[in-house]
Amino acid sequence: MKKTYVLDTNVILYSPSAILSFGENDVIIPEVVLEELDSFKKDKSDLGANARYAARLIDKLRPQGKLNEGVELENGGRLRVEMNHYDTKIPPSWSKEKADNRILQVCKGLKEQGEDVWLITKDIFQRIKADAVDINVDDFYEKFVPEYDNQYTGRIEVFVSSEKLQEFFSKKVLLASALLNYDESSEEYTTPILYTNQFLIIHSMENPKQTALARYDGKNIVPLYSKESKPLGVVPRNVGQRFMLEALSMDAIKAPLVIVKGPAGTAKTLFSLAVGLQKILQDNSEHYRRILVCRPNVTMDEDIGFLPGTEQEKISPFMRPIFDNLEILVDSDEKERYKNEKELLEKIKDLFDRRIITTEAVAYLRGRSIVKNWVIIDEAQNLSPKQVKTIITRVGEGTKLILIGDPEQIDHPFLDSRSNGLCYASEKMKGSELCYQVTLKYDECERSPLAYEGSKKL
Repeated sequence: MKKTYVLDTNVILYSPSAILSFGENDVIIPEVVLEELDSFKKDKSDLGANARYAARLIDKLRPQGKLNEGVELENGGRLRVEMNHYDTKIPPSWSKEKADNRILQVCKGLKEQGEDVWLITKDIFQRIKADAVDINVDDFYEKFVPEYDNQYTGRIEVFVSSEKLQEFFSKKVLLASALLNYDESSEEYTTPILYTNQFLIIHSMENPKQTALARYDGKNIVPLYSKESKPLGVVPRNVGQRFMLEALSMDAIKAPLVIVKGPAGTAKTLFSLAVGLQKILQDNSEHYRRILVCRPNVTMDEDIGFLPGTEQEKISPFMRPIFDNLEILVDSDEKERYKNEKELLEKIKDLFDRRIITTEAVAYLRGRSIVKNWVIIDEAQNLSPKQVKTIITRVGEGTKLILIGDPEQIDHPFLDSRSNGLCYASEKMKGSELCYQVTLKYDECERSPLAYEGSKKL
């Protein structure tokens, strides 16, 4: 039976080509959705760009017939702008002036006509209200990945015989065929599936406490080469940080993309800055010209466009977490660090004055070719798949791009742990020779005892 899909405004703002995603079914756009899209047409963010794209797409369909009567889509479906059902009853407490309620009224009216109606919305409250008035409802995913617990982590625990483990220590190489993975459900050992650049914790089968850390290079198991590295005095305190340091330490030719996921307090930003500064300041590296830090929640549109000051001064409040980490890195002496706040701030200011570190809005990366930069995208879980593709394709020769974030702390209203750009990039780039990645665990939180306890219990 043909279905009728009613699209909420947020679906089109999330994916402007969504009207072409429902096969040979009817797609309905209530007239109030057009009104809401119109209010975004001058917006300089991605929402504005998507609203304008949707407008052009719908406008191209007008020559095929009247939109309020329905026009054919290229995939065999029909698109209709719905103008009716104003007399359809909805709960008396729901204001008909509110766009969300008008959309639900259209759904209810179409259902009463006998159509198999489905409301498609990314608004959780709208889905709840639809369910309350017995309207079929679903979320919309243009590009999505498995549930967070089933996503690629870039690391795996495996087992070998003690003899093979000793062979690895002595020869610095091990065949992947020697590895076994323990399946807790069947209580049996199986051959693991490995991806290029996946990190491994290798346990001895006879003595599980005897371990080695390694990486699969696509052919063999090889040891970590950066295990003695301490960038700006920062020492990895757990296995996850060891893996993260290895990924960050690889040069941009071998590892131009690093993806680090994990909860708050696991030092993702700290290590990303520490290794970058080490490369530029102490290693006398000619590979990187500067560190470029961006955060997705800085749009530089009308929201902050009229704030006084330079671009850097406008962005500064959004970059406070970056400054917090720099306070730790510019003075490694914990006892002396905060005794002279003025001197500490001067050291940080000097990094910006010399343009060793620069900060920009993510929107400003569009259309650029970034060469020989150490680029950190903080809070990357608030990127859409489209945005993360745009950023990755901006990377020029000699640039290292680091995407870091916590998929459980998403602030974007249209994204979740299955549809955000960080997780999307992680799943799609797994196994790439040019990408190293690792997911840190809750018990690898090192910010403070309270931070660890909070991440574990709250």
